[in-house]
Amino acid sequence: MIEIKEVVTKSDIKKFVNFPHKLYKGVPYFVPFFNVDEKNKFNPNKNESYEDCIVKSFLAFNGGKVVGRICGIIQKLYNEKTNQKRVRFSRFDCINDEKVSTALFSSVEKWAKEQGMEIIHGPMGYNDLDREGLLIEGFDQVSTFEEQYNFDYYSKLIEKYGFKKEVDWVEYRIFAPKERNEKIDKIAEIVSKRYKLRILPIKSIKWFIKNYKEQFFDTLDAAYSPLYGVVPFSEKMKESLIDQFGLILNKEFVVAVVNEDDFLVGFGLGFPSLSEAVNKTKGKIFPFGFFRIIKQIKNPKTIDLGLIAIRPEYQNKGVNAIVLSHIINGMIDKKIKYAETNLMLEDNTRIQGQWSVFEYIQHKRRRSYFKKIK
Repeated sequence: MIEIKEVVTKSDIKKFVNFPHKLYKGVPYFVPFFNVDEKNKFNPNKNESYEDCIVKSFLAFNGGKVVGRICGIIQKLYNEKTNQKRVRFSRFDCINDEKVSTALFSSVEKWAKEQGMEIIHGPMGYNDLDREGLLIEGFDQVSTFEEQYNFDYYSKLIEKYGFKKEVDWVEYRIFAPKERNEKIDKIAEIVSKRYKLRILPIKSIKWFIKNYKEQFFDTLDAAYSPLYGVVPFSEKMKESLIDQFGLILNKEFVVAVVNEDDFLVGFGLGFPSLSEAVNKTKGKIFPFGFFRIIKQIKNPKTIDLGLIAIRPEYQNKGVNAIVLSHIINGMIDKKIKYAETNLMLEDNTRIQGQWSVFEYIQHKRRRSYFKKIK
């Protein structure tokens, strides 16, 4: 018999966080969250999203053994932005058993209905930089640290419960060219002169954050706000993201484009790939995980292209060419084998088209589902 229990105690939280490690044990494509970060998600004093979210998490048991988990998130900022009454499901993991998945989804749906919600959708996280989307293609590909891996049977369980496709994202692997792309370099040069733009020399990540934090988030909000699932960043969210990503950023993979007044008009972020190091740590930073991660940051073989954002008034003017030129030349100089893109909406052909200057493969696809609450 399947028993559903709300996550309340420290013991419940530990079981919730540890379940994916057991479920995906021996799966080389799975890259876990850091355990400490996931535990902090249950602490209102450490999870900045509690200001804007109502959260409820559940565990599924069978014979006293954990067989599934799920988290329901009412993202109030997103609901205000879209004028909808939605609940997100997140951290969904379970064994291949329809009874288990049905019990988990029913628990979130029942709670959401009590809260006055009308639609359940996901997998979506607390915000757009949390892991999102169900993997439906690319099960033999290693996840990036920013992504969630799942088994191929998840989509069947979700669809059997009545969910339908809402949006798909695609992901590319782009390979480092052997030599500089003269065409892109030339376009970048022309665009820079025409609009009086230049690449900002970054002294250090700490210096960049100190001097450009607000402009960075303003650019990010302006560029991404029209997209599916994107939530405005509160001040606490900004500080949390700086703490989270500031440690793993390498200034060699940060491209900042400024105008003649040194005002930020666009940027590109690349993260040294942490997949291999984090997989070996099994979600534990200490005692040995920290050294593996630092080694990976200093000497990356591949990179994850986290974000590329251009202010709306500078879009469609070729500013992307400046960013791409810098990325291409950086990959060549640092002997990077390839880069993994972030999630791109399948109908966003303009963004996908920018990778045509590379040799690339489209190797993953993710999906967000939705279902009306009865």
